[in-house]
Amino acid sequence: MDLAYGPAYETFRQEIKDFLASNKYKAPKGLGAAGRPSLEACVWQQLLIKHGYAARTIPKEYGGYGAEPDILQSRIIAEEFSAARVPAGIQNQGISMLVPTLLELGTEEQKKKWVEPTLRGDVVWCQGYSEPGSGSDLASLQTKGVVDGDDFVINGQKIWTSTAHEADMIFCLVRTEPEKPKHKGISYLIFSMATPGIEVRPLKTMTGHAEFNETFFTDVRVPTSQIVGERGQGWFVANATLKHERGMLGDPAAMETRFQALVDLMETETLDGQRAIDNPIFLDRLLKLQAELAAMKFNGLRLLTSAAKAENPGLARLVVKLQSCEVTHAISALAIDVMGELGVLYDDSPYVRSHGSWQWGYMFQLGLIIGGGTAQIQKNIISERGLGMPREPKPAK
Repeated sequence: MDLAYGPAYETFRQEIKDFLASNKYKAPKGLGAAGRPSLEACVWQQLLIKHGYAARTIPKEYGGYGAEPDILQSRIIAEEFSAARVPAGIQNQGISMLVPTLLELGTEEQKKKWVEPTLRGDVVWCQGYSEPGSGSDLASLQTKGVVDGDDFVINGQKIWTSTAHEADMIFCLVRTEPEKPKHKGISYLIFSMATPGIEVRPLKTMTGHAEFNETFFTDVRVPTSQIVGERGQGWFVANATLKHERGMLGDPAAMETRFQALVDLMETETLDGQRAIDNPIFLDRLLKLQAELAAMKFNGLRLLTSAAKAENPGLARLVVKLQSCEVTHAISALAIDVMGELGVLYDDSPYVRSHGSWQWGYMFQLGLIIGGGTAQIQKNIISERGLGMPREPKPAK
């Protein structure tokens, strides 16, 4: 089987290699994916957009590069940035989730107002979905929006709101049609986090940091024009966003970069004078992870083929989020074990490796297994929609 992309694509690949050779020193050490990006990250993002290595297919009038969609070119960009261990631009909730949602379903005014500053890293967004008692059963949400003149007046609470304490804007699900069935009474609103009546309370997790928040709305007034889609169509819009969220969590290029960092760690850490990578137990676990990562990459090629043929990838797409989050966590788990007693150090210890990123990742990635649909929900989706198995029975009323 010939998996080569062809001469034209190899020329394109060389262009990327040349760009990286000349510019990789400008790349930031971290992009602040879970919060507000640094100035260095924003400058890098704008350089990538200028050369077409970020926001490649987004039209120029909305701040993108404006190239024609080419799935293989996008894949080659990801491959080369991963191989060079260079960050491929900002990947936060605004860029990876809201922007594609607005391009698909937003008004022209919304696209022109929000897409470009979001792409540049100037505007940071948070997601107002989950509520106490409405997580996996998201459609049961109770935050209400009542029309008063030209505004919705919003009251309610959200929880696990990533980056709410740093965000400028929120895309939020609100029940605006309480008399309708739960899936048809929701609207998708976008509004400023500086709006009077919003209170954010950070939730410190076991990482020691507050990556998530509780968010409270008390008589928050939002213009009715700040709705994406129509009233009562929020569930449809939310599922479009959720599709992009699961794709963001299942990026094989990002996982390959982390896997290579694990290999580097195992080549330098020693156990009783022996390199960790030469330890047969650790090496066996590493090779199993390498095999799982290879399977994910080939599944990615299957998705590329389906997209190129405008076909529904079916089961191939459904497994991405579940598999990727579990493999990513397993990579961090092996790193912790390889470091031995140093693996339990954190924060300010002078002996901590990689600034504690492995320990932070190990704990934070448990949350990603839950976010975007828990592992259990993902398995239900795979079995019912992908394998045609009977639906999970509902409890008797």
